[in-house]
Amino acid sequence: MFGFRHIKFDSMTYTFHYKNGNIVKEGRGLSFFYFAPSSSIVAIPMGSNDLPFIFNENTFDYQTVKIQGQISYKITDPRAISDVLDFTVNEAGIYKKNDIEKLNQRIINLAQTSTSSFIHDINLKEAIRSAKKIEENILEGLMVSEAVLSMGIEILGVNILAVQTTPEMARALETETREKLQQQADEAIYERRNFAVEQERKIKESELNTEIAVEEKQKQIAVKRMETEVQQEENNKILREMKVSADIAVENQRKQLIEQKTENDRKEAETQGYVLETSLKPYREMDWKILNALNGNQDSRSNIALAFRELAENAGKIGNLNISPNLLETLLTEK
Repeated sequence: MFGFRHIKFDSMTYTFHYKNGNIVKEGRGLSFFYFAPSSSIVAIPMGSNDLPFIFNENTFDYQTVKIQGQISYKITDPRAISDVLDFTVNEAGIYKKNDIEKLNQRIINLAQTSTSSFIHDINLKEAIRSAKKIEENILEGLMVSEAVLSMGIEILGVNILAVQTTPEMARALETETREKLQQQADEAIYERRNFAVEQERKIKESELNTEIAVEEKQKQIAVKRMETEVQQEENNKILREMKVSADIAVENQRKQLIEQKTENDRKEAETQGYVLETSLKPYREMDWKILNALNGNQDSRSNIALAFRELAENAGKIGNLNISPNLLETLLTEK
């Protein structure tokens, strides 16, 4: 009514209220009445924005690559951006001009400039694998750009989503890569087979070394066993020699003992014979009749026997001899 209007902005919008060319009110999330004929409202969006882009660039080897990504940024100095671009809104809060598109295009142009200078110096294969380096180059180019700094913009980040070549070149690279992978697979199979053969050779060599070591050990065992047997036989020989020597010594001692005993027996016999001979020598020279008389066992039969003996001794001198049966019976009959 009468040119007065009310306008309200959210907290993510920085507002300048110009009246007659001078700022009378500014800030975020403002809500106020203003007189439309003499007022101008500038609304700067303070939130972060994601700006997608797609670049087509040529590599060092004249191949086309398509780079797809996005840039995240936000406005940090509303006064600086308001001096460069027009963010004036009407009574409904709608921008009178589309300068936000100008801002996005300027950022994209700066990013493409940084990308081109990098892509033109590398070949296709390097470009396809250089997404991270492209991000770093774009981010570095934007952060040192005077245009970005003069507009009061902060670059939050750069993300490269894809780096692609033409379908024909992609198929060619795929074929080349496939051939290399197949070659690498063949080399891997060859190396694996060589490794298996080498391992088999090592196993065989180890088995042969083990058999040689076993044979050597068995040989050492056989030699040791032979040495032990020889030593055992030598010990047995020594024991037998010691036993024979001991038996000989025992037999010699026994021989000496027997000789000594024989000598002793002989001397004892000689002594006994000498004693007997000496004892009997007086009786040897005596008449037996005297000896018989000295015996003291004189009976009738002994006397008759002596008589018969004398008769026998003097049989040549006797002509006839008569002996009565009674006498013989008497002699033969034991009392």
